[in-house]
Amino acid sequence: MLTVQIVLFDGFDLLDAMAPYEVFCAASTIAEQELQVEFVTAEGPRLVTSGINGLQIEATGGLNPERADIILVPGAAGDVEGDGPDSIPAILNRAANTELTRLIQQALGKGDVVVATVCGGSLLLAMKGLLEGRPAVTHHLGMDVLGAAGAIPVSARVVDDGNLVSGGGVTSGLDVALYLLERELGPRIAHAVEQLFEYERRGTVWREKGIAPSSQKRWQDEEPNIAKMTSGTEHHNIAQASVFDGEWDTIIVTPVGSLPVRLSITTKNGAIQGTALQGDEAVTFMNPVLQDNKLAWSLRITKPMRLNLKFEVAAEGDHMTGIAKAGVLPASRLTGIRIS
Repeated sequence: MLTVQIVLFDGFDLLDAMAPYEVFCAASTIAEQELQVEFVTAEGPRLVTSGINGLQIEATGGLNPERADIILVPGAAGDVEGDGPDSIPAILNRAANTELTRLIQQALGKGDVVVATVCGGSLLLAMKGLLEGRPAVTHHLGMDVLGAAGAIPVSARVVDDGNLVSGGGVTSGLDVALYLLERELGPRIAHAVEQLFEYERRGTVWREKGIAPSSQKRWQDEEPNIAKMTSGTEHHNIAQASVFDGEWDTIIVTPVGSLPVRLSITTKNGAIQGTALQGDEAVTFMNPVLQDNKLAWSLRITKPMRLNLKFEVAAEGDHMTGIAKAGVLPASRLTGIRIS
C-alpha cells in the first residue's frame, strides 16, 4: 500500500493541493486500493484556510514521515506584489516556522520517503535550507529566489532528484502526481489516470542522468570576488571606500520582520572587505564592489529565512541607507548608524 500525505497550511494554494489529490484518488480506484491519500497538517487534524478566498479544507491527519511513502507540499496563494502579511513570501515563511520544516527534514533524511513539491512548495523548503545544493524547480517568478536560497534552479516542468521531486507552476501538480504514479506504481496506472482525466503530462522530467548539453550552466554569481582598485583611480577609489569603513548597526526591514545586522567594513591593500554579524553568526561579504559611490555585495543569511541577499548601500557621514534584495522578492530597506 502506497501512502500519500498532502500537507496543508494556512494560506496554501488550492490547486497545488487539490490537483494531486484528485490524481492520487483516481489511481487508488484504478489500482484496486494499492494507494491511499489524505490531507494532513504539521499540527494534526484541523480545518485549514486556503489562500483562495479563504476556502477551508479539512485535514484528517497529522504529518508523519514514519508512515508516509510520499509527502507532497503545495505552495501559497496570496499577493504577488508587495511585502505585506498576505504576500506569498510572508505566507510561506509562516508555514516554514512551524513543525512542518522539522518533519520534512526528517522525511528527507530517511531516504525511502519521497518529498514532492508543487510551485512555491519548493521555496518553502528552500527558505530553511532543506534544498541546499539540490536541483529543483518552482514557479517561474520564484526561480531567482530558489537559487538565492541555495538550491540549483532547473527550468523544467518536473525535476526528479531521487527522494525530492518538484514541479514548476500551479498546474504542475497534475504532472508531478502523474509522474509519481508512473515511478512508484508503473506506467499503466499513470496512463489509465491520464485517459480518465483526458490530460497528458507536460514536458520531459529532468533528471541528472545521461549526457549534459554543452550549453548547460548552473546558477552562479559571476561578479568578481573582491573589489580591486585600478591603478589609475586607486587613490580616488580608496577615498570613496573609506567612507564605509567602520562598525555599523543596521536594520533590514523584510516582509517577515525586522532583521538587526552588525556590519564591519574595512579597506585593506586596495580592496574592500567586510563581515556581517547576525546573532552569533559571522558571515563574510561575497563579491564586494564599489561603484558610483555605492557599495554592493552579496551575503548568505539564515534568519528569518535562508537567502542569498544582494546589498547596495550608500553612506553619508555616520548614516547608511540602502536595500537588500533576493531575486524578484520586493527589496528590503536597510538603515544603519556607524558606531565606531
